[in-house]
Amino acid sequence: MTTSPVVLVGGGPGAWDLITVRGMRALQAAEVILADHLGPIGELEKLCDPSGKEVIDVSKLPYKRQTSQEKINELLISNARAGKKVVRLKGGDPYVFGRGFEELQALSEAGIACEVIPGVTSAISVPGVAGVPITQRGMVHAFTVVSGHLPPGHPRSLVDWRALAQSGATISVIMGVKNAGPIAQALSEGGLAPSTPAAIIQEGTMAGQRVFRTTLDQLGPTVEAERIAPPAVFVIGEVAGLSA
Repeated sequence: MTTSPVVLVGGGPGAWDLITVRGMRALQAAEVILADHLGPIGELEKLCDPSGKEVIDVSKLPYKRQTSQEKINELLISNARAGKKVVRLKGGDPYVFGRGFEELQALSEAGIACEVIPGVTSAISVPGVAGVPITQRGMVHAFTVVSGHLPPGHPRSLVDWRALAQSGATISVIMGVKNAGPIAQALSEGGLAPSTPAAIIQEGTMAGQRVFRTTLDQLGPTVEAERIAPPAVFVIGEVAGLSA
């Protein structure tokens, strides 16, 4: 039996119509779709006819239900070997903290080809939709995208928060809701002024989008007071204080 390539699709930042045209066409051709909760799976019928397709929920919910990466890899390989057209639908871009390359490696080791269709990452697009530019001429010429899923000082953290504080770059933090306070404290201790503008965007591009403008020293208290929940993006830097 011929094995079709698995297609790894970035679903974009949330809204169903922010997936790429190529990603939509891959969904239309799929027989099996393995979907994350941040992919536009809730409105799949707007992108393709789901009848006759097997849709498998492999969500990794923050601090809640988790589908192991090993199980996801197993499902990708077994369905591809069964001769089915498989799409792995992920939120954002597969290679921006999406573990997409791990899945490509697993498929490669199993002798299965993989096509990658990039997606729009929330780290940049969500602030843009909320009116926050990541860069601005004459103000900042660099930005850094950071995963906040581990707090500063955690033994497995690979982030140098002190260096970020002194970089002069805009800092876009994803997966950082739980650690907003410690992240702000680490940046402040690293030399970033407590008055540095910050923006919080919850459920960006979605109907429930909420935007809060604050400062670095109030990032943690604002997240707590407003009961911010994932998914959310934090932008820290002078651009977060801009308005049209």
